[in-house]
Amino acid sequence: MDLLDWYRGRLSSRRLAVLVRHMPRDSALAHEMHGEAAEWHVMEHLLAHAVDQLQEANWMFATVNRDEDSDPLDPPQPMPRPGADATPSEDSAPNSSVMASPEYVAKFLA
Repeated sequence: MDLLDWYRGRLSSRRLAVLVRHMPRDSALAHEMHGEAAEWHVMEHLLAHAVDQLQEANWMFATVNRDEDSDPLDPPQPMPRPGADATPSEDSAPNSSVMASPEYVAKFLA
């Protein structure tokens, strides 16, 4: 497909829009628009979520079954996802793997 056909009048604007809209996720346009987030499909996001849930379940099990006098375990860190900010802002709602700050809770309840 030659994009110059649009300028030559052999490719309609509607057809060009359909071609651009339905480009594959691994195309250069998708990478330019979405960055590395274009590389992850639904399956990768679901697997990362499953890993996060398993880490949390193992952490809870280990926390409940440890000696009361021992130091508490550090909570697990969520698996990094492309395009996601590692540090949430105070205005954004926390996700399931990040505890809400006291400031966020006070702001939410106010």
